[in-house]
Amino acid sequence: MALLTSAGELLALDYSPNNVSASIALKIPGNPAVTYPLDLQKAQNSSYAYQWVSAENIPVLIYQNTEEDKDKKQITLMITAQEDIYFHFGQLVNTGAIHENCQFYLPGFWYRRNLRSPENAPSFRVSDSWEVREDRLSSPLSAIFDETNDKVYAVARLLDAPCDALTTHREGEIILSGKTSVGYTGFINQDGQATLSFGFPYQETPKSYIRKLTLAEPVSAYQFLKKGESRILRWEITEQEADDYSACVRNLWNYCYDLYQPVPYENPYTDEKMKETLSQFFTQSFVDGASVKYYSGVELETANCRSNAIAEVGFVGRTLLNAFNALEYAESQGKTEMANQARSIFDSYVENGFSDSGFFLERMDAQKRVMLEKQYSIRRQSEGVYAVLYYLNYEKQRGRKHPEWEARLKSLFEKILELQKEDGSFPRKFKDDLTEVDATGGSTPSATLPLVMGYKYFKDKRYLEAAKRSVNYVEKEIVLKADYFSSTLDANCEDKEASLYATTAAYYLSLVCKGDERAHYLDIARQAAYFALSWYYVWDVPFAQGQMLGDIGLKTRGWGNVSVENNHIDVFVFDFADVLQGLSRETDEPRFAAFAEVIRTSMRQLLPFEGHLCGIAKKGYYPEVVQHTWWDYGKNGKGYYNNIFAPGWVVASLWELLSPGRAEAFLTSSANASAKRAQPSR
Repeated sequence: MALLTSAGELLALDYSPNNVSASIALKIPGNPAVTYPLDLQKAQNSSYAYQWVSAENIPVLIYQNTEEDKDKKQITLMITAQEDIYFHFGQLVNTGAIHENCQFYLPGFWYRRNLRSPENAPSFRVSDSWEVREDRLSSPLSAIFDETNDKVYAVARLLDAPCDALTTHREGEIILSGKTSVGYTGFINQDGQATLSFGFPYQETPKSYIRKLTLAEPVSAYQFLKKGESRILRWEITEQEADDYSACVRNLWNYCYDLYQPVPYENPYTDEKMKETLSQFFTQSFVDGASVKYYSGVELETANCRSNAIAEVGFVGRTLLNAFNALEYAESQGKTEMANQARSIFDSYVENGFSDSGFFLERMDAQKRVMLEKQYSIRRQSEGVYAVLYYLNYEKQRGRKHPEWEARLKSLFEKILELQKEDGSFPRKFKDDLTEVDATGGSTPSATLPLVMGYKYFKDKRYLEAAKRSVNYVEKEIVLKADYFSSTLDANCEDKEASLYATTAAYYLSLVCKGDERAHYLDIARQAAYFALSWYYVWDVPFAQGQMLGDIGLKTRGWGNVSVENNHIDVFVFDFADVLQGLSRETDEPRFAAFAEVIRTSMRQLLPFEGHLCGIAKKGYYPEVVQHTWWDYGKNGKGYYNNIFAPGWVVASLWELLSPGRAEAFLTSSANASAKRAQPSR
């Protein structure tokens, strides 16, 4: 790369001294920090081309090189202490775009203006300028999309050796206890101009976000630098073109994937080892309840994993999908007791697991057979149907019939068809009499999956037509508007699951269609897949010594953040890796298949077994709320789990990850589909 000699020589983005600014704040312990504005000047007698200079005499030298290659500009900064200092450096680059004409993107945290989010989560309602810790982001990048000229301006951190330091405070000016590699990035409204912001070490403004719906005071961290020592920091600024916000996200995900080059995680846990360990959840969590039998996997304590009375069909319980997984596994391994328990769950639910109107009692006190919520959700109902269809198909292939279950599902499908609105959407939540409680359509794609499967199983074309109408809605109101929201049931915001479900729904539909129609659904799935992928980490965030997740060596690449409200990572993937493999084949997207392998390998890391319990009380109870950044769900904070977790859905998700080809085999009725899609044991 050629050394930059004149500002704006190759990029339209002006990087002249008139358009960039920087400052360094120096702190003496026990005193407020003092901020010194800096000017960019030509350096004299240095291997660096530029020097940031203060009008005042400060005990630090700051040099910078700026190199260009086509549409990229790399910034290398060297900070040298002339005496012991505690420093905080920041830089601003004005894009020239009008702030009010722009949308913004912080991967896995901020989409457009975050206006789907409640008041107490980060959004434009709180401020139109935000700076956040890098480890909050699935890629340490911030971007500004200028809708008036279809330009994208982004800054990405070029990583150095990962490390972090413990602190005693969460707000205000804090001195780090050791070395960190965590910086910050964001966007600022600077006198009406959209401006990229980045620096080191981290800060969060105008608010920090410390737990669900809890904004706190801003924070800025100070790194110690000993006299004579230097710290080198690097960023890359890029300018791209994008026709719309979806193209912005797509282009930047590809850019980040290529920049950080995440590789599969090497560990000794084969598919067989994973399933053998996870199956211990089935045996230990089984509850022979008074009304229904179930796997207790909701609202457990990590300290003891003691079962409770909550039985949940879908969402975080997934007891029916776990029952199918347990049955399939038990019969393949000759585990009679496990198989009998799994069958007893289905038998009890067909008898006692439905309301008088024909809906799943989706979340209940199993001992009392009392619903714990006064409304139903299209997501839990759909996930229950999805699990039972897998069970019925499995049984039919073995000559075992369950007419009572088929009758239950047909009745429930009639309810689902009645719930569907004219535009193809489904209400997120509703009452027993179909009265809408939450009419928003963000959960619509969760209904597509069982509708497509129901069409294949029952040969009822009405189900297929309903599925197509649902995806038409998803295309018009979610995908084309780049507005993926409120698919998860415990948050009202932009979330990963909305884009993941949209991707999977369109892909499922493509498996039962042909020709141009099939190609169209594949294109919808491809577009949505980029938003789903944007939530998944392509880099390994640093942890401090003393934070459990770091001490046991967790690598975050391949793990997904959850939502704007809930900033933790988890293993929500189910068959998304399978979908990525299929889309990679069908749409010529090699990065999809490569990253699917990163997901497949990385999500094995926290498998709890004897001598490797990873902070969980029982073997096989895979952790859920994995707190990887300075945020907690209520307890413990970065490097630990929340004290309450729901391993029910986690085990179900990992089991589907470990069962490639399942959906394709069901929907294409191909005897060798599973073999074609199956991955070698690892």
